[in-house]
Amino acid sequence: MKKILVVALGMVLGWSGANAWAAAPLKVGIVGLVHGHVGAFLGGGAMVPAGAILKRPDVELVGIVEPDQALFEAYAKKFGLSPSLHFNSIAEMVAHAHPKAVLVFTSPSEHRRVVEECAGLGVSVMMEKPLAFKYDDALAMQRAAKRGGIHVLVDFETSWYGSNTKAAQLLADGDLGPMVKVVVRDGHQGPEKIGVQPEFLKWLVDPALDGDGALTDFGCYGPDLVTGMLHGEAPLSVSAVTQHLQPELYPKVADEADILLKYKSAVVIVQASWDWPFAVKQMDVYGRTGYAKAIDGSQMAIREERDEAERKEVAQPPQAPYDDPLHYLEAVLGGLDEGDSLSALKTNVTVTEILDAARRSVQTGKTVVLPLARQD
Repeated sequence: MKKILVVALGMVLGWSGANAWAAAPLKVGIVGLVHGHVGAFLGGGAMVPAGAILKRPDVELVGIVEPDQALFEAYAKKFGLSPSLHFNSIAEMVAHAHPKAVLVFTSPSEHRRVVEECAGLGVSVMMEKPLAFKYDDALAMQRAAKRGGIHVLVDFETSWYGSNTKAAQLLADGDLGPMVKVVVRDGHQGPEKIGVQPEFLKWLVDPALDGDGALTDFGCYGPDLVTGMLHGEAPLSVSAVTQHLQPELYPKVADEADILLKYKSAVVIVQASWDWPFAVKQMDVYGRTGYAKAIDGSQMAIREERDEAERKEVAQPPQAPYDDPLHYLEAVLGGLDEGDSLSALKTNVTVTEILDAARRSVQTGKTVVLPLARQD
């Protein structure tokens, strides 16, 4: 069987059972509370399928770094957090609480600073997507991780979808034929309309903190999925267009983005939007002999060459440790090879290169040829 989307979905590596790689609870710290996804990690939700930090035996929260005292107190009240968990800096938290890894819930513009500081302290990092929206920042984090001997991982909700795993499996096994086209659609009605937290909205609509709105927020999912399926292959060129369909709500950033990726033997279309009528996370994979459509996290539509018609299917959840961001973090810290996984640093450096090229294409109105210039 060929390698697939999450390196093995690689159960060939012998990982089995939720705690097979963890002899004791993994001590983690949190850096930042301004990313709204932190609530799912603390209290539970679809983004953390195996359960939230505060409810699971395999993970222990030992500290939170958040400069906004009022924001920390709001989360402390909501989730019953002890004031003793609050630290003023990463260095202070590491010195007193000794986390083995930190979970980062800052704006993307802060990721480089956090990774470089953690690398100096020997503490691994898992952050909410994307790694960065500037290629130079991604390369700097890659260098810092190597210097510090740490892991840097990126969490995408779609990494843990059974439907995406199944689609990639069918492609890898040759059941769809060689990849010809992939269409990925991600987004929702927009952060204003779904009512994200004020501290979350503040940086989502600031181009200095998050690049360009929907382009960064949802334009990263497709490149991540495709880079995983293609085992790290980067596109030859990137073209992108954005629109301001709701300028009264988002005057500084785009709420609509379309990205076209040209590969040696395939085309990928990424549709990122804050204008969908409802939340969307879908992927259509077309091979020369069949297709697989991931409609949501589990629902699929599949047609292979031998099929007379499309069939509906419910994909099973991936097996641990590929089922949950914290399971995966535990496994990597326990020795699991990241390979070409969707969370791997190598994968996400390529994702950032694509995002940066898309921003440049929007700015210039031209197709951007890869690779982008690298720093020494």
